[in-house]
Amino acid sequence: MTAISRTTRQLGHDSAYLLIGFPLGLLSFVVVFTLFATGLGMLITVVGIPILVASFYTAQGFATLERLRLPAVLHRVIPRPRYRGAAAGSGGWRRLVTPLRDGQRWLDLLHAIGYWILATVGFSFLVTWWAGTLGGLTYAAWGWSIPQGEDSKDLNVLIGLPDTYTARVGLNLVIGLVFLLTLVPVTRLFTLAQAQFSRVLLAGLAEVQDRISDLSEQRDSAVSAEANALRRLERDIHDGPQQRLVRLAMDLGRARQQLDTDPVAVRTTLEEALGQARETLDELRALSRGIAPPILTDRGLPAALHALAARGIVPVSLTLDPSLERLAPVTENTAYFVVAEALANVAKHSRANACGVEVSRYGDRLMVLVMDDGAGGAHVSKGHGLAGLTDRVRAVGGTLTVTSPTGGPTEIRAELPCE
Repeated sequence: MTAISRTTRQLGHDSAYLLIGFPLGLLSFVVVFTLFATGLGMLITVVGIPILVASFYTAQGFATLERLRLPAVLHRVIPRPRYRGAAAGSGGWRRLVTPLRDGQRWLDLLHAIGYWILATVGFSFLVTWWAGTLGGLTYAAWGWSIPQGEDSKDLNVLIGLPDTYTARVGLNLVIGLVFLLTLVPVTRLFTLAQAQFSRVLLAGLAEVQDRISDLSEQRDSAVSAEANALRRLERDIHDGPQQRLVRLAMDLGRARQQLDTDPVAVRTTLEEALGQARETLDELRALSRGIAPPILTDRGLPAALHALAARGIVPVSLTLDPSLERLAPVTENTAYFVVAEALANVAKHSRANACGVEVSRYGDRLMVLVMDDGAGGAHVSKGHGLAGLTDRVRAVGGTLTVTSPTGGPTEIRAELPCE
């Protein structure tokens, strides 16, 4: 879609938003304010409370309609707020008055009562600019039909231009072009003013609630990822270095017993113990690389990924963004962990012949993509090789997507914040 078509499309959305907003604003003001004022005035009687509650529900209906109109002009998802409801088992009276204690419904009411002001201003400018544009550009087609009396003085005469039809057409054409050139920014300005007013009142509280929920999920994911990492480290140490250290202690104990009775066998036992020590050291180094390899800390993510790809059992094609620089440590660690876990899964389960790793940056997001031509069937559920990746990525505010149909290929895509 070209820039002109995008601008024209957006102008259509903005114009429709302002045009429809005017009657909606007036209708919401008349209906909601009438109900609210009536209910408020009759609070001295029991009848006033249901009328007051009805005004809140009516305002909620207009608010829901406005939320449906906002994405087309703001280009963002508008969250739906969680309205307060009565507790289970509450009586009829408590259920009736619950809306009066809901902050979001008060915001809906405020929007319904005050929205018409911005809607009226926006509608007035919209009609003025469209009329100026269309009227000025088409004046030559209809200007001749306007009666001209002897004392009539058009704008062209007042500003010193000749009193001729050609002068009138030329002046109106210039005016139409001015309106046309300013139509898009003027329409967009009043659309954004009106839409942002609605977003703040109708979705601001919901956005805060969603943000709190996201942070809570990130915290839970971080705790879960840390617990999984500790359990995995404990298991790896128990299954690897710990067993070898036990074997090493037994070999050294046997060598001490053989020292007096069979000196020749001591050499063989010590050679075995030395081999166990070397293997233990190699396993400890491998574990340290899985936690935080020194090359990642010292030289950054590109160097660490090159080293990781070089150690891969399955041939790895590595593609890195040339502009990739040092990132926040938590981002680099998470990206490295995603690639390391994905390559380990490829080596153990995929039966792949080749895989590819792509890392690129788009604005404030880091994209990590790992692909292989294996048998597929990979997913992040508990008990599988990729378990824990979702929690690790979510803990830093990122997202993870695994696409792995049976028969392959497999694609693991992580999107991480890098600012």
